Amino acid sequence: MTVLESFSLNGKVAVVTGASRGIGRALAQALGEAGAAVAVTARTLEPAQRAADELRAAGITALPVGLEVTDPAQVDLMVRRVTDELGPIDVLVNNAGISIGSPALETPDEVWREVLATNLDGVWYCSKAVGAQMVERGGGAIVNVGSMSGMIVNRPRWQPPYLASKAAVHQLTKALAAEWAPHGVRVNAIAPGYILTEASPVDRPEYREWCVEPAAMKRYGLPEELGGAVVFLASGASSFMTGAVMVIDGGYTLF
Repeated sequence: MTVLESFSLNGKVAVVTGASRGIGRALAQALGEAGAAVAVTARTLEPAQRAADELRAAGITALPVGLEVTDPAQVDLMVRRVTDELGPIDVLVNNAGISIGSPALETPDEVWREVLATNLDGVWYCSKAVGAQMVERGGGAIVNVGSMSGMIVNRPRWQPPYLASKAAVHQLTKALAAEWAPHGVRVNAIAPGYILTEASPVDRPEYREWCVEPAAMKRYGLPEELGGAVVFLASGASSFMTGAVMVIDGGYTLF
């Protein structure tokens, strides 16, 4: 096998949560371009269907699935549906997440619970449901979407629940990697910096001082710039990697 062949996902089945737009949509595209059949999930079916239609137009096998990641019963149904329609799941990308910014003393408890439920509990439920299948089969790759916010405190917008959730995702990645390595299941994460999406309009002038200028590369990233790293972590090209958190932030955390 050549180096380039080791990146191939031909014949693999991948699930990407929160894949109807932004980072998740770009990651689904990247995995599909590498050869995987991709299950595209979103909280409601309609946006998942639109994303799947776009992927199919690009020649990618795509299955839309409505999924609320905070509901274990829906997660179990998703796993069964994907397995029935595409085959056993080889790759799981836990991307679904939310960010609600406010100072700690102004953050209602229900916001704390909502952010942690989506960003952490969702990763837990999906990893357990898909991981059980992977452990039984003796192989698989899980890629969690963490954040550089799990390592630093972002400014100027305070967001304690988001920071706590992403730090927890990084540590959960390491815990599952250690536990499941003997079963052939690799668990890694990426930690993106500021990425331009619908939910993160970092191209606006007011974001430049805090989101662009501090980065070594003096710019924000684009969702598609994360695709190569996720294909790497999902494929045999990273066969000796598990428990790693790959920072992709344009050098923001160097200073």
